[in-house]
Amino acid sequence: MAHDTPPRWDRKMQQRLSRGEAAALGELYDQFAVLVHGMAHRVLDDEEAADQITREVFARAWEHPEDFEPRKESLRSWIASLTRQLAVQRLRQLHQERNGPAEQVEEQVQAASAAARADYIVTSMPASLRAALELAYIHRRDYRQTAAHLGVTEDEARRRLRLGLQLLSTASKGALPQLGRPGLGSQR
Repeated sequence: MAHDTPPRWDRKMQQRLSRGEAAALGELYDQFAVLVHGMAHRVLDDEEAADQITREVFARAWEHPEDFEPRKESLRSWIASLTRQLAVQRLRQLHQERNGPAEQVEEQVQAASAAARADYIVTSMPASLRAALELAYIHRRDYRQTAAHLGVTEDEARRRLRLGLQLLSTASKGALPQLGRPGLGSQR
C-alpha cells in the first residue's frame, strides 16, 4: 500500500541512518528488536539462529538504509519483510545442509512464514483488537465475557473479534497488511 507522505519518524530514521548516525541504529533496534527476534525465532525455532538473524537485519538496515522505500511501506513493514526473508533463507539453507526433501522444506518454510506473519499482524494490530482476541482465544472467554471485561457492548466485542480474525486470516495469504503502528507516540 503506497503512501503519499511516509510517516515522519520513518523518513527521519532513514535519513539519520544514511548519515551514519549510530544513535539512530540504537533507536531502530530499541523500536523493532522484539519484533525481529520474535519473527526469526518463530521461523527458525532456534534462539541462537534468531539472534544471528536479528544482528543481520539491523546490520542490513545500517549498511543499506537506501533499500527502504518510505513511499511504498512503513519502516516496520520493511524490517518485518527483511526479517522474514533472511529467516526463510536461513531455514532453506539449514534444510539443504541436512539434505531434507525439497517438498518438506517448502512446507515447513510456508508454515513458518505464515506463523511469522500472524505474529507480526497480532503485534501490529490496535490494542483494542489484540485484547479482544487474547481474551477470546487465550483465556477462552466468549464474546459476552469479553465485552464485560473490556467494558464495551456485546456488538462492539463481536466487531473487534471479527476484525481481528479477518486480519489474522491474511497471514496465510502471504501479505503483510498495513496496520496501525503501536507505540507511535513513543517513536522519536
